[in-house]
Amino acid sequence: MQRYSNRSGESGIVAYEIGKDPKEPAIIVEFLGGDRYLYTGHSAGVENIARMQELAHEGQGLSTFISRHVRERYARKLT
Repeated sequence: MQRYSNRSGESGIVAYEIGKDPKEPAIIVEFLGGDRYLYTGHSAGVENIARMQELAHEGQGLSTFISRHVRERYARKLT
């Protein structure tokens, strides 16, 4: 997992990991408290995953994007 930059200082996200399979775009997001969720192109849409990956790299806006556009469209909660 890579530490999320949190440029605003107000994000509920602490880390993320970009999926490595080009056939199935994915991102794992870790929130404050340790909950981790896997979002895939199949669960949340390929375009949404691409945007989430961009925002993760930028370190700003990922939490807001998830709450506005993706919400609970994760593939699964990770333990």
